[in-house]
Amino acid sequence: MTAVTAKRFSIAEYHRLAELGFFEFDNRFELIRGEIIKMAAKGRLHSVCNSMLFGELYVLMARRACVRGQEPIILPTDSEPEPDVVIARSRSDNYVSFADYWIFNLVDIQLEMHSEPYQKQRGGFDYRVKRVVLPNEVVVIPGFPELSLDLSAVFPAQMGE
Repeated sequence: MTAVTAKRFSIAEYHRLAELGFFEFDNRFELIRGEIIKMAAKGRLHSVCNSMLFGELYVLMARRACVRGQEPIILPTDSEPEPDVVIARSRSDNYVSFADYWIFNLVDIQLEMHSEPYQKQRGGFDYRVKRVVLPNEVVVIPGFPELSLDLSAVFPAQMGE
């Protein structure tokens, strides 16, 4: 009996598949650690939270950085996710390596902050620091110590009910 292993794709192979029209009928895919993953459909609460987050960040960032939405980012783990929101300050490496990663968890109604990425001894990457922030708290935006984001302005009030 032969073991079956999934085909892992490089970023170059993933881009080539896109050029060949592989994703033409459904472009809701992203590359995560070499695997092509179908992106989840967005629900109403996801859209509301995302819109509120954009509104808050546009005001807070005001020409200090670019707030990007659902644009692909290339990560060194053969990953090209399309996060809902990216705060991008002009940098020489064009953000090939992202140091901070936030997940607005709409299931548990909390912000999950990941920072200080490192490479594991057996390959792959992870984050040394993982922190949970509740929806009624305020968090400082990494790289902008003078700016704080009030999460009660992002998470809709009725989510906690």
